[in-house]
Amino acid sequence: MNRSKKEEIVSNGPHRIVFANEKGGTGKSTTAVHVAIALAYQGARVAAIDLDSRQRTLHRYLENRAETARRRQIDLPTATFAVHAGDDVEALDALVEAMGAEADFIVFDTPGRDDPLARHVATRADTLVTPLNDSFVDFDLIGQVDAETFKVRRLSFYAELIWEARKKRAMATIRDARRDMDWVVVRNRTGYTEARNQRRIDQALTELSRRVGFRIASGLSERVIYRELFPSGLTLLDKGHLGELGTSHLVARQELRTLIAGLNLPVLRQKGQLALEGVT
Repeated sequence: MNRSKKEEIVSNGPHRIVFANEKGGTGKSTTAVHVAIALAYQGARVAAIDLDSRQRTLHRYLENRAETARRRQIDLPTATFAVHAGDDVEALDALVEAMGAEADFIVFDTPGRDDPLARHVATRADTLVTPLNDSFVDFDLIGQVDAETFKVRRLSFYAELIWEARKKRAMATIRDARRDMDWVVVRNRTGYTEARNQRRIDQALTELSRRVGFRIASGLSERVIYRELFPSGLTLLDKGHLGELGTSHLVARQELRTLIAGLNLPVLRQKGQLALEGVT
């Protein structure tokens, strides 16, 4: 019997989107919040779990959003949210099960460091999103390049971890009817990148993607607007509540739309461009 993508999400449990790498400052939390809110705008039920119990950026952002909705007496699409503290994997799994019972998607934001719980959720992701700034400092997280040729010499420990997880997942996909893991490396840009260095990063990422099997998606530029919105919990999707938008804000909104489409999430595959029209 044929089933729609939405039916598939419900019957197989919530789609897990994990934002993870082992380096801070790459835009994980900002990207995670905007993806969660974009899904909520499309009518999806979204749960968000913050695994960084020290920074709590995702959790604080959504707290600020809830407070703004109460203060202004407005309806803002959002996610249910929680922080998981400690290192108990079983307690985390119980939280995921409880929050996932009423969710189509669960969004995880992980610490920017080597963390056992981050590894745990990353290896169980349906969509694993690894934001990287456009620099070889960040590229080193997933692969090492030759200093002269900039050819990829070997995978990093993190890339090998995900590679092994995907191989195990492939067997479980057949045995337990689980989804394949879709690994997406999102290129966030911190500012101007010299053209020659940009080409080198392009080539190295393309080479490594063929070896490891991740996809590459365009991410977000470094813009003051993201930092300005944090206290209110608003996002670039909340058009009616942001006031007058400048040109740079409109460009940033288009970048976000491109990112959401590039993640190729199940609801987007079902609804296509029409789903994005709700957040234009």
